[in-house]
Amino acid sequence: MQKTQVAPEAPFITRAQKSDNTNQPVAPQARAALEQMKHEIVAKLGITLGPDATARQNGYVGGEITKRLVRIAEQQLSKGIH
Repeated sequence: MQKTQVAPEAPFITRAQKSDNTNQPVAPQARAALEQMKHEIVAKLGITLGPDATARQNGYVGGEITKRLVRIAEQQLSKGIH
């Protein structure tokens, strides 16, 4: 098997780095806002999260959070706020 060459400037994540992912917010002060967003989405959808929730339900909530965060970031970037 040949080894794939990677350009020195190409960033990549090693397995060790990836396994250290604890799904913690980059900005810990955002934790409350993220929790509130999650609860709003869950209430809107009528889902009960927890051990009995399906992977599809949990994934839908996570996807909805991601969409909202992207929308917020796009709005801030369009206003020139970084």
